[in-house]
Amino acid sequence: MSNPLKIAYLGPAGTFTEMAAKQLTGADAASFIAVGSVREALDAVLANNADRAVVPIENSLEGGVSATMDALASTAGVQIFGEYLVPVTFDLMASPGTTLDSIEVVYTHPVAYAQSRKWLQEKIPNHSHIPTSSTAAAAKNTVSGSTADAAIAAPGAAGMYGLVTLASDIGENKNAQTRFLEVGRSAKPTARTGFDKTSVIVELPDDRPGGLLEMLEQFAARGVNLSRIESRPVGDRFGRYRFNIDAQGHIDDQAIAEALMGLHRFSPKVIFLGSYPRADKSESVHEGNNANKAYQSAQDWLDSLKG
Repeated sequence: MSNPLKIAYLGPAGTFTEMAAKQLTGADAASFIAVGSVREALDAVLANNADRAVVPIENSLEGGVSATMDALASTAGVQIFGEYLVPVTFDLMASPGTTLDSIEVVYTHPVAYAQSRKWLQEKIPNHSHIPTSSTAAAAKNTVSGSTADAAIAAPGAAGMYGLVTLASDIGENKNAQTRFLEVGRSAKPTARTGFDKTSVIVELPDDRPGGLLEMLEQFAARGVNLSRIESRPVGDRFGRYRFNIDAQGHIDDQAIAEALMGLHRFSPKVIFLGSYPRADKSESVHEGNNANKAYQSAQDWLDSLKG
């Protein structure tokens, strides 16, 4: 992409999603498009209104983001090209002149509130909470004359919306992170780096004993470790599920390639979401004799038997 990137993200400005979007290669010269939902972000990519969409997929405390998993399962023509980690810290902010003892009502997203509740109960025990669609929306709406006296949001939001920070890093878990995906139109996967991840969505063929085990054996038999597996209902009837899977490795790794072929033989529907570099830069190693060199040696041996 020679022209400046256009990146769709969950807005408004000041969200953790925007922080992730700014990590993309080329983000320094990019234009950012704030949207209201994961679906809108993916639609912007498919309509060529954006080159990339950045969407949350997993929080280290809350688990998977169902809206993103469901949107990826039902949106053809998109692919993952990268992942990014953002530390999740929360500040209490308010309009200039507000004091801690004057706060009665706090705006924030429900997840942020759950993380900050202990601090709030200690410091502002008689407060009430008004949920917002995002922490940035909480900051944006906390202005003179608003219903709430203060907001809990990402640290950078205070400066964006003319607020002052009354307390910093008030979240209960100091190691919380959210993982975000860089999504674009389907194309050739990014080049293998050796520290890669492959994401797929797999539907079980039917509801029977051993079905899930048979699916997982496609990876286990080839020494492929899974870093995430989460189920979501297909939605057509009870008992039908699709599984969102992150496997360590790249489609150019023979172990991953064979696992994908095994899934294709096993499942009525496999969605390949992409192979892309891991955010933690950890090496993707396949256990046992499952390195590309071992597969090539076995192939050479088989070819020799055929003459």
